[in-house]
Amino acid sequence: MALTDFDSLGFEVPAMMILYESAAPAVVLVVEDDMLLRMRAVDMVEDAGFTPVEAVDADEAVAILESRSDIALLFTDIQMPGRIDGLKLAHAVHDRWPPIKIILVSGQLKLANLHIPSNSCFFGKPLVAEAVIARMQSMIRSA
Repeated sequence: MALTDFDSLGFEVPAMMILYESAAPAVVLVVEDDMLLRMRAVDMVEDAGFTPVEAVDADEAVAILESRSDIALLFTDIQMPGRIDGLKLAHAVHDRWPPIKIILVSGQLKLANLHIPSNSCFFGKPLVAEAVIARMQSMIRSA
C-alpha cells in the first residue's frame, strides 16, 4: 500500500514511518602541506556539508585517488613540496579522473599566470570561506 493510500483512508501517518533515503555526503580530497591551512580547508569542506579526506602532498593525494572511487572534488594548494605541485596534480587528476571537480588555491600565484584545467576554479589566499563553500557546493551539485 502506497503512502498516499494511507492518507486516502483517513489514517494519520506518523512522522517516523516516512523514511527518506539520504545519500552519503560527497567526499572532498584536501591537499595542503601546511597543517593549519589544511585544518581550515577541512573546516570549510565540513561546513559545506561534505566529507573531507586529507593529504599533505600530491603523492599522497594520488595514492588516495587510486584507492578510492568516491572523491567528487579535489581542493589543492598549488605550491607544495614533493615531486609535483598542485597545478600538475590538478592536470593529472583532470586527465585521469575527469569527473572530479578541482579547486586550486595559492597565496603567491595569480590566476592570470596559470593554465588551469577545465571544470576547475582558482582562489587566491587568504580564502574567503563563504565564497569557497558556495563554489564547492555548486561544483558538486553540477556533477
